[in-house]
Amino acid sequence: MPAAPDGRVRTPRRDGRTFVRMPLLLLFVAFIVVPLVELAVIGQVNDLLGLPLTILLLVVDSAAGAWLVRREGSKAWAAFRDALADGKVPGDELMEGVMLLFGGALLLTPGFVTDGVGLALVLPFTRGPIAKLVRMRFTPVPLQAGAAAWNIRRTSSVRDEADADAAGNGVEVLSVERDEPPQLDD
Repeated sequence: MPAAPDGRVRTPRRDGRTFVRMPLLLLFVAFIVVPLVELAVIGQVNDLLGLPLTILLLVVDSAAGAWLVRREGSKAWAAFRDALADGKVPGDELMEGVMLLFGGALLLTPGFVTDGVGLALVLPFTRGPIAKLVRMRFTPVPLQAGAAAWNIRRTSSVRDEADADAAGNGVEVLSVERDEPPQLDD
């Protein structure tokens, strides 16, 4: 199976098109490893605090997470509206919203490990560095000239902006506009 430039496996379909297949390892980790780790950590906390306090801690943790997501979500929504009102593309605001969405889902999932990751995605002082890391790791590139679809490509291993400029890559895109398809004269 041919691999895409970003390392994902592209599987050919019967009609000649290809689709990207999610790696089986990712599914294994998400549905097998994470729940087993959560059960182990909950068991350790149960041994340390007892069952009633463990359950209370999980409930309080989820309730506090829901409150925090609501508070940060309203701030992110206001920033999104302000960016639109100023005529700017709300790229950073959308990323913050997506991170809040994933963080909120992880905070509502029972478990201490997912709560830790969810908290990192929700708290403003950790969300900013994580967003910067995601932006450095992924960049949108067109599939072909004039294409309406976009693909996510891993950027080069150059991390420092000065090194990126010297290497001739790492260009920051300030605005992206979709090309209109050429009109054929009849």
